[in-house]
Amino acid sequence: MSATRSRSRSAARLAAVQALYQMEMEGTPLAKLLHEFHQHRLGATIEDETYADAEVDFFDDIVSGADARREEIDGLIGQRLAEGWSLERLDRPMRAILRAGAYELVARADVPVATVISEYVDVAHAFYDKRETGFVNGLLDAIAKSARN
Repeated sequence: MSATRSRSRSAARLAAVQALYQMEMEGTPLAKLLHEFHQHRLGATIEDETYADAEVDFFDDIVSGADARREEIDGLIGQRLAEGWSLERLDRPMRAILRAGAYELVARADVPVATVISEYVDVAHAFYDKRETGFVNGLLDAIAKSARN
């Protein structure tokens, strides 16, 4: 995969996490949310920060797929949380990261497991410190073991 495509997929993943977070926070309907990101976020410059050109179809697939398969994905995540923990106890950015990553693991066999895990650990670094990024790594690895057998 080219470096440009790799960067555009990384940008798509970060934008997908932001979109899933917004969807949960504000209840924005999927079609409106995708339109907003297409028009105003992907590849845009906001407050002097240029968002990398994201691979739009890939972004759409992650957001739409994670939304459509949310119950299944939440079940996969919930089964792997420590006893006494529930998905609701995780904060929203963490839920969005795990949902996007889990979706890619179950639905995008074209993307290598190591790539999915490392990319979402990188996304987690934008929001969290080392402990939480380790949590993302371990949880997505556990989902990969069952999803990719």
